[in-house]
Amino acid sequence: MSKKENKNAGDIEERYEFVWPGKKKCIEEAGRECSEKLISDAVNSYLPDTTANLYIEGDNLTALKLLKDEYAEKIKMIYIDPPYNTGSDHIYMDRFTAQEGNNKVNASGRSHAAWCSMIYPRLCTARELMREDGVIFISIDENEEFNLKKICEEIFGEANRVGEVIRKTKSMTADDGCGFNLQHELLLIYAKDKSKLHLKGEKKAFANYSNPDNDPKGDWCAGDPSARSGGPSTYFEIENPYTHKKDLPPSGRYWAFSKESLKRYIEEGKIKFKETYRDNERGFIFKRYKADAKSMNEPVHSLFAVENEFMNQSATVELRKIFGSDVFSYPKPVAYIQKLVQFSTGEGDIILDFFSGSATTAQAVMEQVAEDGLKRNFIMVQLPEEVDKKRDAYKAGFRTLCDVGRERIRLIAERLKDKADCGFKAFRVSEKES
Repeated sequence: MSKKENKNAGDIEERYEFVWPGKKKCIEEAGRECSEKLISDAVNSYLPDTTANLYIEGDNLTALKLLKDEYAEKIKMIYIDPPYNTGSDHIYMDRFTAQEGNNKVNASGRSHAAWCSMIYPRLCTARELMREDGVIFISIDENEEFNLKKICEEIFGEANRVGEVIRKTKSMTADDGCGFNLQHELLLIYAKDKSKLHLKGEKKAFANYSNPDNDPKGDWCAGDPSARSGGPSTYFEIENPYTHKKDLPPSGRYWAFSKESLKRYIEEGKIKFKETYRDNERGFIFKRYKADAKSMNEPVHSLFAVENEFMNQSATVELRKIFGSDVFSYPKPVAYIQKLVQFSTGEGDIILDFFSGSATTAQAVMEQVAEDGLKRNFIMVQLPEEVDKKRDAYKAGFRTLCDVGRERIRLIAERLKDKADCGFKAFRVSEKES
């Protein structure tokens, strides 16, 4: 190599980025306008005159682009359960996913580059539909977990990564031959703007709060008066006026207040001295009031879905109760999606699922509305994938997954129609104009 060539090579600016064969084309596809339209499907609609819910049949990338006209920056929550690229599940074969000559399929039949090119433009377009305080939940397993995380951090930004939830999928079964048994999958959570997102977990119980001394500030419980950090102003003796015994903070800690604050707390009744107590006990009670709680809800924690009620078998049982047979493979439990609706949405919010499958998300929205009375609406999008002729769904008269999803919503509506908006306006994506 010549000195000139070597100099030029050294001048190349290097930076970390996530690339795959076909990425340029899928970025172009995300920004390409579409000529298709959403056509009303009155035959498949259910109570359309009284609902704001939508069910769209067709390619989800096209549907997402068409939804931008009316729903840009209006979606509060998105949940998707995309194909996991296991080698046997369906991949949306867009024209740009299989064009690259080096887009090779590995030994198991998976093309990671094709999967990335499939999901990337859909997430780009979905982000445009999200409100500034919106959130997206994405179910995934180990096959594309790494790739999905890198794509999400490019689209939503690393700073908007909220975290991930572990869902227990099954009980212990045979190992994979090397002594390991995988029993979980992940739920990735990203915000459009994390600083504006606020998830609400389960209601705090406050079971240990009471008001035995009729404190005018209401129920309270004994709290920890110490803190891990502090200085001379928060390290001092506190003398009990009844016993004259003195307390210091625990070893290596400080009081959570200064002497000036201590005086005010005593006057307000926030610190209550004990008249009698054991030698190994502190001489005062530091009250924490229920009314001062920053939130009435617990945080959403990453292990909430490890309970058995969220396993795959629960979802399978649910569908059997609804349809009387196994009409869909690997559904998600309603309770699982309902928790996400509960944790992230409220009155007037819109929930979108553009890989809606058997319409679990639609049922979860209706169930949550029936439970808490807060009006929400859903938008479901599903490709009309043909039902396997050997499966129970085909024998029951269903020809596509859309048939299954729409019928599920109708059946659930019969039970919940007095408590929630259970209808939907059906649409389909038109044929592409030449």
